[in-house]
Amino acid sequence: MNPAKNQDKVKPKGTTEDAGEQLSLMEPTLISESSRQRGGLLELAFELGARAAGFRRSLPTGLLTALSDLVRSMNCYYSNLIEGHDTHPVDIERALNNDFSSDPAKRDLQLEAKAHIAVQRWIDQGGLGGPAATVASVSEIHRRFGEALPDDLLWAENPQTKQRERVIPGAFRQSYVQVGRHVAVSPGAVPRFLARYEAVFSRLGRAESVLAAAAAHHRLLWIHPFPEMNGRVARLVSHATLLDALNTGGVWSIARGLARRDTDYKAHLGNCDLQRRNDLDGRGNLSEETLADFTRFFLEVCLDQVEFMESLMQPDRLRLRILGWAAEEEKLGTLPAKAGKVLEAMLYRGELSRADIPELLGVQTRQTRRILSALHGYGVIASPSSRAPWRLAFPATLAPRWMPGLFPERR
Repeated sequence: MNPAKNQDKVKPKGTTEDAGEQLSLMEPTLISESSRQRGGLLELAFELGARAAGFRRSLPTGLLTALSDLVRSMNCYYSNLIEGHDTHPVDIERALNNDFSSDPAKRDLQLEAKAHIAVQRWIDQGGLGGPAATVASVSEIHRRFGEALPDDLLWAENPQTKQRERVIPGAFRQSYVQVGRHVAVSPGAVPRFLARYEAVFSRLGRAESVLAAAAAHHRLLWIHPFPEMNGRVARLVSHATLLDALNTGGVWSIARGLARRDTDYKAHLGNCDLQRRNDLDGRGNLSEETLADFTRFFLEVCLDQVEFMESLMQPDRLRLRILGWAAEEEKLGTLPAKAGKVLEAMLYRGELSRADIPELLGVQTRQTRRILSALHGYGVIASPSSRAPWRLAFPATLAPRWMPGLFPERR
C-alpha cells in the first residue's frame, strides 16, 4: 500500500486532519526472526554491549564525570551540525558560562546548544524515569528543548508550500509534511502512530532495545511528529535508549559517528522509507532489508565511537598528553610548579579531597591554593562545592591537545 494514497500532494496547513492511514504502513517495526541478517546483527549488538561496559568500567568515577560533561558538548555540536547548525564546542562552552556572541544569529545558535546540553544532562541524570521510546518521553524531550530556544528558532517552513508554522514545544505538528521522497502521515494520525511506536519499542528487554535502536530511530523520523527538531529529538531518544540499555555513562556519542558519516546516514534513512521490494524483503509495507542495513550501519557506528573514545582514554597516552601540556605551562610560568602533580594524581584516583592535596604536594596551604586556583582558571579541574573533592575536567579549549580528533579545531 502506498503511504501517500490519500495524499496526492502535500496539503497546506489546516486542521489536524486524520486521513485514516493504516498502522501497517509503518511495518515492519522490528527485524524479524526470519531475517537472514538477524544473526549477524545480534552478534554486533552483543559486541557493542561488551565493549561499552568494559570501557565504562575502565574509567575512575572522577574521569567518568569529566568525560561525560565534555561528551555532552561534543554530542550537541555534532547533532546540530547534522542539521546545518555549526556551533563549535568552544563557543558552546562559552554559552554554558553565559558568554554569548554579540552577533544575534550566533547567539541564537549558542542558546540552541545550551538548550540541547541541558536536555541531555537531564536525560543523563535519570530525568526520563522510564523508557525513552514512549509518547510522553518523546514529547517531554521536545518540550524541554523547545522551551529554552530563542523565538527565531521556533518556526518551521514547509519547503513545498513555503508556509511557516509556529513550533509549540512538546506539541505535535498541525500540517502535512514531506521529507525528501517521504510523505509523512497526516497530522491527525501522529498520535495513533506514536502509540504504535511506544507499544513496540518501549517494552523490549535491554538486548532487544539495542538491536531495535536503529529501527526506533528511523520510525520516529518516519512519523515526523513535530514541525521542527525531529532529527535532534530522535538522536536524543537514541542516546537515552543506549544510555539505559548499555549503561554507557554518557561517555561516548553516536551523534559524532553519524555526523562524520552524514551522507551515509541520510542515505540509509531515505532507503528505510522505501516499500518492500519483493517476497524476500520481509512481510511489511516497508523494506526489511533496508532496515536491517541501517541497523548494521547504526551498530557499527556505535562500536566505532566506543573504540575511538577508548583510544583517547588509554591511561598512558592520556597521561602523556595532559602532563606534557602541564610541563609546558609550568615552563612558561603560566602554571605554578607541581601543578602537573595534581593532574597526575587525579588521573589515577579520579578525584582528590581538599585535605589530601597539601600533603601530596609537600607545600604550604597558601601555595596549594595558588596551584588549585591556576588549574581552576584553566578549567582543567572542577568541584561541585567549596568542600567537595576536586576532579579533573576536560575543557573544550584544550580538547585538540588533550583529546585529539574529538572535534575539529576552532577556525
